[in-house]
Amino acid sequence: MKIRCPDCKSAAELSDDFSTVKCEKCGFDKTYGDYVKYVAYKDARYSDILSDYKL
Repeated sequence: MKIRCPDCKSAAELSDDFSTVKCEKCGFDKTYGDYVKYVAYKDARYSDILSDYKL
């Protein structure tokens, strides 16, 4: 599944089992949990999801 890369804004690939997010263009590579945290900390509009997504 394609999702937006938080670093370069191009299409990143979310694995079928939702375990990893990888972007071929810029090399972004994180687990899905780390991706959620990264996006939430990088963009204040998404900070409310941290309380909903507990790791």
